Amino acid sequence: MPNVIDPVRRHSDTTPDNIALRGSDSALTYRQLLTAAVRYAGALADAGLCAGDRVLLAAPSVPEFVIAYMGIQAAGCVAVPVNTMSTGPETEYVLTDAGVSLAIVWHELGPAVGDAATALDIPVWALTRDAPTAGNAPGAVSNRELGDTAAILYTSGTTGRPKGAELTVGNLLSGGEIGIECSRGSNQDRTGTGLPLFHVFGQASVMMATFTGGGSLSLLARFDPTAMLDMLRRDRLTIMAGVPTMWNAMLHAADGADSQDFASLRIAISGGASLPGKVAREFESRFGCTILEGYGLTETTAFGTFDDIDHGGKIGYTGRAVPRTEVAVMDHDGLICPPGTVGEVFVRGATVMKGYWNRPSDTAEVLSADGWLRTGDLGETDADGNLRIVDRVKDLIIRGGYNVYPSEVEEVLYAHPKIVEAAVVGVPDDYYGEEVAAVVATVPGAEFDSAELVSWAREKLSAYKVPRIVSIVDTLPKGSTGKILKRSIDRAALRRDTLPTEVPER
Repeated sequence: MPNVIDPVRRHSDTTPDNIALRGSDSALTYRQLLTAAVRYAGALADAGLCAGDRVLLAAPSVPEFVIAYMGIQAAGCVAVPVNTMSTGPETEYVLTDAGVSLAIVWHELGPAVGDAATALDIPVWALTRDAPTAGNAPGAVSNRELGDTAAILYTSGTTGRPKGAELTVGNLLSGGEIGIECSRGSNQDRTGTGLPLFHVFGQASVMMATFTGGGSLSLLARFDPTAMLDMLRRDRLTIMAGVPTMWNAMLHAADGADSQDFASLRIAISGGASLPGKVAREFESRFGCTILEGYGLTETTAFGTFDDIDHGGKIGYTGRAVPRTEVAVMDHDGLICPPGTVGEVFVRGATVMKGYWNRPSDTAEVLSADGWLRTGDLGETDADGNLRIVDRVKDLIIRGGYNVYPSEVEEVLYAHPKIVEAAVVGVPDDYYGEEVAAVVATVPGAEFDSAELVSWAREKLSAYKVPRIVSIVDTLPKGSTGKILKRSIDRAALRRDTLPTEVPER
């Protein structure tokens, strides 16, 4: 019977002394990782936890996160990973909504998560570097069904309260298998990331895929471009995984570095947000690797499409449907859109979630009876089936009746040599309905103003797409993965801004 820990068990039998996991100053073989995880499972069983019980896990990307996560799986419980920056009220909501029986909290976190659990009379275990398995007898690995819920991952909650996506044993095992097939990974690969493992990208695309292939996983507890470069050199990484802001930051941090430092790097896997073409081209040139872009959601266990590893990616596109998966772009009537026509993206396959935890009506809104998941993303395909994500449905700007896709404008802004971060959003406007606003961060010390941005955009975009509102900031708000958070941009403040340069209509 299956269990999410099966890949670790398998390699503990076949290659027990191969390194499975590396932290900043430690390493675990597959045998050691399995031993630690089943001992953690034994501690959960001794504490009275039963199969199906929900266990909250709040920890950064450290080896102990993996031990606890795999221990939860071995015990047959359900992992509920949460953002380490969660506030008390946010944690209280998840604890209550998921019906959590135990909270496991990294010992260096602030008090918010632990205090929220204690206030609800939920036991709290401290997760430390030396105590996860101390004195615990090994537990038995629980036999599960592929359709059993293995993890509940809460969505960002951009509309309404966050919803818990139920990922099954089959979802996570399939995600690992698909990931290793897409990357052509093996037990010779050394993968590294600064992504948070509590997020689906790090958890499924990186952790599960690495263990499925039998390679090693190097973890950075918190992303820092210089530390990531150091890890690349130290562990001779062959695969890195991250989001566009990480690649951009590494490009700036790598000035003057010897290209031989990166000779081991085979591919860089990018996801979480659209990858600007300029960043992709510069990263490939600087690091001498192929950068491959993928597309997926929490609700699809991070998988949907992925670039062709043999031929590389097509700039602006996220590749074709991954194995065991169908991806379709449909119009309002549910008909397949022809290539080059924008519609909503739908996904069906082995990694699509079971549903939203205790939310049958919300599940029914996005998941059809025949398994198609409505993603809420706008996209189009080319003649070869490659998918281009145009934008989120809710992010589409309609200015005077014309559709403006923020990602298209952002692509133009990122091509400016002085701009390092960009976000384009719609701001309410009495005349046009919505106005196009751009918030950008520039190279430190660069002289740059809104007139220069507008002049640049006017050369490359139709007039109705050119930002009329411009804000220049030191840095843009980002989430735990490094993805820019547009919902955190103060649109009311932007609306009060005025553009000094007139942009003629045409």
